[in-house]
Amino acid sequence: MSTSPEADRKDALSALRWPLRLTWAGMLAEGLVQALWPLMTVTLLVLAALMMGLQDMVSVEVVWGVAVAAGLAWLVALGYALRRFRLPPRGPAMARLDRSLPGRPIQALLDDAVIGQNDVASMAVWQAHKARMAERAASARPVPADLRVARRDPYALRFVAVLAFGMALLFGSVLRVASVADMAPGGGALAQGPVWEGWAEPPRYTGKPTLYLNDLDGGPLSLPAGTLITLRFYGDVGALTLAETVSGRTADVPAASDPAQDFAVVQDGDIAIDGPGGRAWNVTMLPDTAPEVERLGDPEVSALGEMRLPFAARDDYGVEAGEARITLDLASVDRRYGLKVDPDPRPEVVVPLPTPISGDRADFEENLIEDFSKHPWANLPIEISLSVLDSAEQIGQTAPSQMILPGRRFFDPAAAAVIEMRRDLLWSKANAPRMAQVLRAVAYRPDEIFRSEVTALRLRDVIDRLEIHARYGLSDDVQEDLAEDMWNLAIELEEGVLADALERMRRAQDRLNEAIKNGASKEEIAELMDELRRATEEYLQQLQRQQAQQNEQNGDQQQQGQQGETMQMTQDDLQRMMDRIQELMEQGRMAEAEEALRQLQEMMENMRVTEGQQGQGGQSPGEQAMEGLSETLREQQGLSDQAFRDLQEQFNPGAQAGESQGNEGRNGGQGRGESHEGQNGQGQGQDQQQQGQNGQPGDQAQPGQGQQEGLAQRQQALRDELRRQQQNLPGQGTPEGRAARDALDRAGEAMDNAEDALRNNDLAEAIDNQSQAMEALREGMRSLGEAMAQQERQQQPGQGNTEQGGRANRDPLGREGESAEGGLSEGGRIGEGPDARDEARRLLDEIRRRSGETERPEAERDYLNRLLDRF
Repeated sequence: MSTSPEADRKDALSALRWPLRLTWAGMLAEGLVQALWPLMTVTLLVLAALMMGLQDMVSVEVVWGVAVAAGLAWLVALGYALRRFRLPPRGPAMARLDRSLPGRPIQALLDDAVIGQNDVASMAVWQAHKARMAERAASARPVPADLRVARRDPYALRFVAVLAFGMALLFGSVLRVASVADMAPGGGALAQGPVWEGWAEPPRYTGKPTLYLNDLDGGPLSLPAGTLITLRFYGDVGALTLAETVSGRTADVPAASDPAQDFAVVQDGDIAIDGPGGRAWNVTMLPDTAPEVERLGDPEVSALGEMRLPFAARDDYGVEAGEARITLDLASVDRRYGLKVDPDPRPEVVVPLPTPISGDRADFEENLIEDFSKHPWANLPIEISLSVLDSAEQIGQTAPSQMILPGRRFFDPAAAAVIEMRRDLLWSKANAPRMAQVLRAVAYRPDEIFRSEVTALRLRDVIDRLEIHARYGLSDDVQEDLAEDMWNLAIELEEGVLADALERMRRAQDRLNEAIKNGASKEEIAELMDELRRATEEYLQQLQRQQAQQNEQNGDQQQQGQQGETMQMTQDDLQRMMDRIQELMEQGRMAEAEEALRQLQEMMENMRVTEGQQGQGGQSPGEQAMEGLSETLREQQGLSDQAFRDLQEQFNPGAQAGESQGNEGRNGGQGRGESHEGQNGQGQGQDQQQQGQNGQPGDQAQPGQGQQEGLAQRQQALRDELRRQQQNLPGQGTPEGRAARDALDRAGEAMDNAEDALRNNDLAEAIDNQSQAMEALREGMRSLGEAMAQQERQQQPGQGNTEQGGRANRDPLGREGESAEGGLSEGGRIGEGPDARDEARRLLDEIRRRSGETERPEAERDYLNRLLDRF
């Protein structure tokens, strides 16, 4: 059954009903916006001005003039709207909708065939065309309205009006619009009598809002001390008068009928406005109490002499600043030897107290962290007082309390003697002759005292300068120079500048022996034990490298023949011995600690490192793989650091070592990377030296090659080493082992991308890929550690590594794991243990101290401040 063409056309157009209506609505919106935007702009601007109360701040004449101008503008805008606005007809809406479709299908549906109506074939083609157009028309969507009027409003006045109206809604009041009616002739309070306005503005530091007194009914009113009261009287002079007792004014008091009244609240009292519409308030002043500060205990002193003094401060509105004042307690000084003479006058020491960078300063606890080791009063009795200041310039302070000014302690006898003479020099310049004699006695037999001839020569130079200047009197500059040289000399005597690992370890043992004899504190013992651990670890690494080289030269048979004659010890055994020594010292059992330290010294002197076979105390395959990955991660970190320094120098190509901000240079003398002069310079970087020492394949760029080409070759060598390590990974067949392999595959892919970027001289892209490689390496090491831990748990007793007991409380990287108390032992991250809060506070104190050092780069200080804001 066929339908007529007219019926088909109606069916097709009926499907366009809603798209056509919505398109027509959009055209209506366009017409309204384009016609009414001037009218809405004028209306919003007038409403914003009235809601903000601008009519109350100017004279009546100005208000009337603005009202006339606004009325004229509104009429002009209304005429513009009436002239521009027309209801859109249906035809243009259909034409707009038709233009949005390909082929103008709606117009095609409305067309009729003019010729060929009697030709069946022609009509069949025409009907097919109409069907195709109907299908296209069925997919029509409403055409969005174009509401842009930027061409007609080039200065964006409509946005200014919307912004002003928004501000009026936030900060104004709709009720103020009605005040315009009071200015009309014959109406309002102004024609009937005088009016007044008043404000109460508390001090800004209180954080309290300003009060509009006209909105407050009479009665009790509480205001902070120092609140500024502002009153304005309008109308006939004398119709309104003021009576108040809160300002305490007795002189220069203005007349009660003065139109402008300004005074501050300093006491309880009354404020009364007498006259038409007057009010009265009974004011209660809220006093601003002085700030308070107190010490929370004795200072904590680190092994290097840094003082950490806890204190608490509070104020009702917040502490503004604070300081600590330190003076010498001369009456408590043991006046012997160099302290017998009267001291040279020195000003008191004033250091600022730290305050929270963010948060509430009304009540807080902080720590004063300072290092007074180089001050002349270090380790002498002093008096210290803390004071804080609030925004009202009120001061709160503690009573002076006696204490010993913390300073660094020196355990080497020669270093202690030099430091004592330095103290005498800074105590009084008159001590110079006596100091020279004492130091000559100390240096009488330099071979028995000093470890190097350079140190002896430095002390002799100090003595000669002392004797020369003592004859003619020491100046302040010479005194300071000598004190600085003596301090550096004492540090060298105490710590040494030795590069040899064995000498460094012996030095650490000697310092610990002196600490045992001199009764060191727990903090000093912990610091010295950490130094001994580091020195021992460096010595073992050097000894292991030396042993490996000897084994390569002498052959494995000789090593295996000697292996049965030596005693093997793991690092865990050494760690347990040093932990035992520290425990004995902390318990006060110094004789036992000294004997244990002597045994450790003898053992280390006679020790040689051997590579034990599996089951004989040597490293397991998992430990060897973990150590190799750790070394690869360190090498990748060093390579990334060098690429970053090269990227910095691209923006400052003429910079030498350390000239660019944040660039430590690549001079080999600084031990960071390579020299500026190129691969063939005298200073080869530490990164390449370390590769050679660790047996990693390293590449040095040949003469003529670019810096990035050398980095690319080293990146390729590092990728080859990782590929070799992947072949020997344990944990095959376990989920953890598969996760480790997947992570290392990602690391290798990132290394390949980094190599390509380096060859293309794209350092930024190379650094990104190197960061991805390091993150993947860390993830692989974590998965490998989990696989090793799972394997150890599955082992039966007697089948595991003999070192398992020593490593039970450590992760595969050698770090301390969770303790029995549920926290983390020393060396791990902060956990839930009893000392976690103190550790977190120490970290915050260190961050806060570094953020206050102005010599640090601005970017680093911004980062530290963001950390403080977050935590």
